[in-house]
Amino acid sequence: MTKRRVLFLCTHNSARSQMAEGWLRALADDRFAPASAGTEATRVHPLAIRAMAEVGIDIAGHASKTLDRFLAEPWDWVVTVCDAANERCPVFPARTARLHWSFDDPSRAGGSEEERLAVFRRVRDEIGARLRAWLAGLA
Repeated sequence: MTKRRVLFLCTHNSARSQMAEGWLRALADDRFAPASAGTEATRVHPLAIRAMAEVGIDIAGHASKTLDRFLAEPWDWVVTVCDAANERCPVFPARTARLHWSFDDPSRAGGSEEERLAVFRRVRDEIGARLRAWLAGLA
């Protein structure tokens, strides 16, 4: 069986798209080949790594990547997880379905490390819930 390919896209590929890729691998890796990218590349945010580790998902080995390396590849779905990426998302092959799920950018959270981690946890949980609902709808 061919795995269905899903590309998660956000601006910096540092938190939301990385967490979405990690979630999909954890929830349904046997059915999907997920990847993530950004319109710009930075680094995977340490608090994203920490928040995902708390739910048993290791994204410490992930790297931030730019979208251009994925443009020529076939994707079943391209999922933008922020409004800026949705606005800048290029055209993919006709068979690609585009989805837009807007989540707050936890990288912009202020306050103490614990307060910022709480925002990463909230966004992590929102992404996980959205993916669970999407997978249930596909079943």
